Amino acid sequence: MMRGRFITFEGGEGTGKSSHASLLAQKLRTLGIGVVLTREPGGSPGAEIIRHVLLSGAAKPLGTAAEAILFAAARDDHIRNTIAPALARGRWVICDRFTDSTRIYQGELGGVDDKLLRALERVTVGDLKPDLTFVLDAPVEIGMARASQRRGDAATDRFESESPDFHERLRDAFRMLALSEPNRCVLIDASGMRLEVADQIWNVVNKRLDPATAPVAFEGVAS
Repeated sequence: MMRGRFITFEGGEGTGKSSHASLLAQKLRTLGIGVVLTREPGGSPGAEIIRHVLLSGAAKPLGTAAEAILFAAARDDHIRNTIAPALARGRWVICDRFTDSTRIYQGELGGVDDKLLRALERVTVGDLKPDLTFVLDAPVEIGMARASQRRGDAATDRFESESPDFHERLRDAFRMLALSEPNRCVLIDASGMRLEVADQIWNVVNKRLDPATAPVAFEGVAS
């Protein structure tokens, strides 16, 4: 069976990663393509437990290197139990965040040694790489306002609570990522209307991955 496609969404807080990952999954399913929609940290039972530890801020006192190790542990469980089996079945996997987020949050901004991050990737990710990565970009004030609206009365998570300067540097780092890997990454202006942004994303997927030629999933197994 042909290996499925692997698409990731990256970007700062409130840029619409989860929404656009979901919209793309819906669009692909209308073509009869089997899709697994997932997220990091999380996406498998073990990884979801680690997600709670990370986003609650419980691991923050341990330092960014310890957080990177926890992200790697979650990713290992996620890949083994969700991503790799789905790709092997020919499913398209759409993931809200992946290794790029660790490189930027814990590496670029957290100061974790690149050698440690790459060693963790060798152990957990190996040769697995996204076929396409969307880097969603929006001014920090727009992203934080969206995050606040989405959160409602709930407390800010570990990363939303960082300073405005942190989020500005985060945005810059993601933009540099998109520029440095143009064969894999596509920078998308996510500040506009949601459906217009979704159309941009769909046009890129059509051009780069040609989903119309993908095998149709067996009836009843579209996710």
